[in-house]
This record gives sequence, C-alpha cells and structure tokens, in this order.
Amino acid sequence: MSKSKKKKINIKLFTVILLLIVVGIGFLFVPLFKNLKFGLDLQGGFEILYKVKSIDGTKMNKEKLTATYKTLSKRIDSLGVSEPEIILEGDDKIRVKLAGVNNPEEARKQLSTVATLSFRDTNDNLLMTSDVLKAGSAKVSQDSSGNPAVLLSVKDKSKFYEVTNKVKDYDNNTIVIWLDYNEMTDSYEKEKNSCGSSGSNCLSAASVSQGFASDVIIQGNFTEEEVTNLVDLINSGSLPSKLTEVSSKTVGASFGDETLTKTLFAGIIGVALISTVLIIVYHFTGVISTVSIIIYTFLVFLVFWVIGGVLTLPGIAALVLGIGMAVDANVITFSRIRDELYKGKSLQLAFKSGFKSSFSAIFDSNLTTLIVAIIMFIFGESSIKGFATMLIITVIVTMLTMVLLTRVLLEVFAMSGKFDNKTKFFINVNKEDIPNVSKGEEVKKIPFKNVNFLKKDKIFVAISVIIILIGAVTIGFCDLNLGIDYRAGSNITITSDKKMTAKELKKDLRSLSLESSEIDIADGEASIRIDKTLDGDKVNTVNDYFEDKYDAKVNIGVVSNIVQRELIKNAIFSVILALIGIIIYVSFRFKFSYAFSGVICLVHDVLVIFALFGIFHIEISSMFIAAILAIIGYSINDTIVLFDRIREEISNNNKKLDKKLLISICNKSIQETFSRSIYTTITTMIPVITLIILGSSEILTFNLAMLFGLICGTYSSIFIAAGLFILLESKNLGKKVKEKIKYTDDIKEKDIKGINC
Repeated sequence: MSKSKKKKINIKLFTVILLLIVVGIGFLFVPLFKNLKFGLDLQGGFEILYKVKSIDGTKMNKEKLTATYKTLSKRIDSLGVSEPEIILEGDDKIRVKLAGVNNPEEARKQLSTVATLSFRDTNDNLLMTSDVLKAGSAKVSQDSSGNPAVLLSVKDKSKFYEVTNKVKDYDNNTIVIWLDYNEMTDSYEKEKNSCGSSGSNCLSAASVSQGFASDVIIQGNFTEEEVTNLVDLINSGSLPSKLTEVSSKTVGASFGDETLTKTLFAGIIGVALISTVLIIVYHFTGVISTVSIIIYTFLVFLVFWVIGGVLTLPGIAALVLGIGMAVDANVITFSRIRDELYKGKSLQLAFKSGFKSSFSAIFDSNLTTLIVAIIMFIFGESSIKGFATMLIITVIVTMLTMVLLTRVLLEVFAMSGKFDNKTKFFINVNKEDIPNVSKGEEVKKIPFKNVNFLKKDKIFVAISVIIILIGAVTIGFCDLNLGIDYRAGSNITITSDKKMTAKELKKDLRSLSLESSEIDIADGEASIRIDKTLDGDKVNTVNDYFEDKYDAKVNIGVVSNIVQRELIKNAIFSVILALIGIIIYVSFRFKFSYAFSGVICLVHDVLVIFALFGIFHIEISSMFIAAILAIIGYSINDTIVLFDRIREEISNNNKKLDKKLLISICNKSIQETFSRSIYTTITTMIPVITLIILGSSEILTFNLAMLFGLICGTYSSIFIAAGLFILLESKNLGKKVKEKIKYTDDIKEKDIKGINC
C-alpha cells in the first residue's frame, strides 16, 4: 500500500471518529443540561438578603457569620429546597437564593425566625449568649419528675462557671433562659409567672446556689410535642446573631421557564450564525472551528456540572459571550496562517508559523480577560459573581479547545498533503495569490495596503470627545437611569393578559398606600418603581393584591440603601482593580507605554458606554457593571493583538526609529490585524444581538452594554490605541533598536596592531 493511500485512509478514519464524537456530544448534551442546577431566575423561587448583627452588641466575626450560615442551611433543609445558594457577602450580610420555592412568605417566615437563646438575670441584663453551648446539641430529655424537658450541652465550661459563680451571690440569684428575647416587649418582671409555659419567650428560670459547668436542663409545663419543636428550633437557630431583612425578590417558576427557553434559543441561533460566518470566511478551517465550538460548549457545561455550579441568566450570558470570544482564538490563528500563505510559504509551513506566531497574542488576551474575571469573582456580588464563574471557566476551556484542540485537528489535515493545492477550499486563499518565492515573486496580496488608518486619528479622537461631552451634559441634566440595584426602593413587575393602564395602576398603588416614581407598560407587562423599600409583610400584601386583581404573575424586588452603597462601592472598586491588574500584566509582558495606551483606551470605552447609556436613558443595573468589566477584558484583547503585531514589527526592524517609521510600522500592523478585528467583532456581536432580539428582557441591559462596548472597543483599538502608543514612544525616536545576533560560518581573524598587523 502506498504512503499516500495510507494517509488518505487515516484522514477518512479520523474524520469518521470526529463526526462520531460530535454526534455523541449531541446525545450527551441533553441529559447533561437537565442535570445542571438552575438558579431562581431560570427555575423561579425566592431570594433574600439579610444583615447579620450580634445580639450582644459585639462586632460580627467570621466564626459567628459561619455559624449563622450553617444554621440557615439547616433551616433551608426543612423547606425541602434543592441545592440552595447561601452567599456570605462582606462581614455582615448573607444572601439566600431558594430556587423552586412556591411559597415565599413561608420561606421568609422560617428563615427569619431568629430562635436565639440567651441567659439573663432577673433585671434582664445579658449574662451569656448561646456561644457557650454546643451548636445543635439540644436533646429531648426529662426533669426529675419525669416531665418532658430540653437538655442543653455546655461548650464553654469556664465561661459558664464564671457566670454562675457570680449569680449565686446576687440578691435574686436566678438565671433566666430566653428564646428570641425582645428588649422592647419582654421582661422577666412581666413574664415570671408564665415562664416555662407555652407561648412565652421565657423558657426557664432557675436559682443558682453555686457555680457549676454541667449541662443545663430547661424544664417547664411543656408537652412532648412542644419539647420536640423547641429542640428542633434551638438546634436550627441557636445563634449569637439577629437577621434583619435588607432586600428580597420573588420570581415565578413560569417566568423562569420562559426566560430559560428564550435565552437558550437565542444562544443556539447565535452559535449557528457564528458557525455560518466562520465557514463562509474560512471554508474548511471554519468547519474545524465549528467542531471545536461544539466540543468547547459541551466541556464548559461539563466543568460547570462537575464543580456544582448553579446556572443563572448571567451565566448563560457569559457562556454565549465566551463562545464569541473563544472564536477569536481561531480567527487570530487563521489570519496568521493566511498571512504566511500570502508570503509564499507552503500550507504546512504556513500552518506551523501561523500557530506559533499567534499563540502569544491569544495567551496574553485570554489571560487579561481571566484577570478581570477573577476580580469580578472576588469583589462582585450575586449576579456578577455568577457571571465571573462562567467567564473563568470559558477562558480556561478556550485555551484547551480553541487553541490546543483546534491545532491538533487542523494539523492532521494540513500535514496530510491532500490540501496543498486546495488552499481555496482549506482556508479560502486563492492559489494565484500565493507567490512563488523560488521564482523571485514578491507578495501579491496585502489586505488594506493603501489604507492609512492613522491619517485621521485626531478626527476619531474628536468624535469620542464629542460623544463623551454630550453624555456628560445629558447625565448632568437628566441623571443616570439607575435601576433598582443601585437605588433604594422596590421594583414591581406584573405580567398579565388583562388590560393594565398607568392611570389604573396608580390608583391601585394609592389603595396600597404607595406612590410610584415610574410606570412602564409594554406587551402585557407592567414595571412599577417606587422609592419605598417594602418589608416582608408589605411585599406579601402587594403581591396578593396584584395577583388577585389582574390574575397576574408578580415579581417584587426590594433593595435598601445599604445594598445601594455596597453595590456602588464594589462596582467602582472592581473596575479600578481590573484596570490596575491590566496595567501590571501588560507592562510585564510588553512595556509600560503599551500598558498605559491600552488602559487609556479602556477608560475611553467605559466613558463612551456611560455616555451612550446617559444619552439614550437606558437603565443601569448590576448586570451593567458585569458588562463593563467584560468589555474591559474583551477590549484589551483587541488592543493586545494589535500591540503584539507592532512589537513584532519593531523587533524585526533594525533601522533607527523616527516618527515617520514608527507611524508606518503601526499603520502596517493595523492593516495586518484589521480583518481579524472585524471578523472577531462580528462573531462576538452575533450572540449578543441574538440575545437582544430573542433573549430575556432580564439581561437586556447587559447585552446593550456589550453591544456598545464591542463597537467602541474595536473602534478604539483600531483608531486610537496606536496613536496613543506613538505619542508615548516619541521619546525613543532616533534610538537604534537592538540588533539581533546573527550567526555565520565565516570565521575571521581580528586584526590587533603590533601582534598580527
């Protein structure tokens, strides 16, 4: 059998195996997806944010917060909730997400039942908190007469002995055990006659004749059922803290199902369109890239399932965005392979050179995105943290599939020799555009050879300045349209088939003693904003009112001033840290002039996006900040790819740099990367646009910010970044670039006067 025949059989076999893998993924994907955990925004449920405060007035510490976390976990188990999310935020807040909860009021009641034990004297002064007890150690027991009682196990025996030893010397040497003591309503003087009876927060009052550190028995007129309930309550709530509801949100299950369907459909359409564009532009290599995308998507979901992640709307948005950004790795590589072919190299050499020269740009761009994602994860909250988790996974999987896997797949076909004379089919390069170097032919095709991208750079800067100024003036007069996430108040969304008018809804609010600051009605959905933060009972009242009157699905979000301040602080802090992280990394990998130019472009992108949101009065929510951070990571990708090419061109040039030469090098670099920038932007915009058109309104703000950011990021990378770099590098003009060491086989004797000459 001939060698060529063997190669042909191997390629056929490899193709069949590849198709089987893709088909297998198709069959495995559905059960994998069904086994994922879905957040409350996709499944429906209840979310509540608590502020945690120590009942003894001391500062909350990690131990107390962790104890509160564990207690809430036990309480949620009793609700029968599958895979709840309990997130510690800062030093004094806990966010609870309960997907699939159908009765939010019941959940709120069970979660907010404080159930804290305290030991006090007869003057109601606090002696000890439940810190002295072993958590979860309460047991059903009996007193000396055989009546039902509760046994408490003491943990801090020295503290218990110290306190009891003092109480024995009091005039009224009695320790009173309270459950959920309320200093406004409870007192031993009022309840001493009912202490130990059903319905009283005073559980027990016992005289102390000597200091002791043994276990404690709570005895009173309890039935066996009351003792059992009391044990369960103490074990699930024996905490040194109080929970105060700060904000809450309910999401109907049908709303979640609809959102999931819309978003996934938009994602599938987006991926299909990306594949179509890749195949049209790159032909067979586009097909290989499509296979990589399918494997990439499957692996992202698989990793997410393995780590036990909870899939939310922001997570899906990050996944779809990640697909667009992952394609960038292939576009960069394919563009470099094309460039090498246009220089007259064979397909095999072009393939090797293209992958080698593209790796640094891919590595640097993905690592900067990873830096931003990690910062989002550490300092972000709620939806931003979910977005960051998925973004981190997509970046890691991108390097494995869109770089390593694509290389392996393409190498099999490129090195087979079957496509040497079929470059048009393989990567859409006409054979006549490849020069015959052996015959002295020069490069025939240089894309955008006659376009001077830097000629009008001042005009592009002026356009940006004008947009930013118009936005600043608009924001100054009209303010930013801050969503419920960034201002205290409540947001009520009513979805109904019945007719709703603004006039009637205002009347409804007045009957509820509420006043709206804004009412929007569109396609059977009314969005009402009020500046008042509704408490638990009021949320339930408002929800029931609109459900009954309009036979509607009601979603109520509540945010206090505490949340507002924390979100704004974290948002600003996250953006600043992301910029600092990028400056440090790019300075290390390139040099400071590259880093500073890139960050100025990022600041430009952020300001333009804020200006556009101000001009068009688009709502700014927490997802907007996720979009800003994602754009920072994405925009620097474009700029790094350009800077990587500029650095390469400068290092290959041995002439003294003057301004004219530097401009020429930068302009040539833009010419060489322009196609890649456009194709990458288009493939990344496709899923964003499909999510805007077909996706859920819940992530509309995110997608609009992404759309503006993609356009702005590409614009600044092409028309502004290089100009800034030239301005900063002007100090190096006239300095000769360090020449590369050249090795030769010719050995010449050095002439030294007086010795050999």
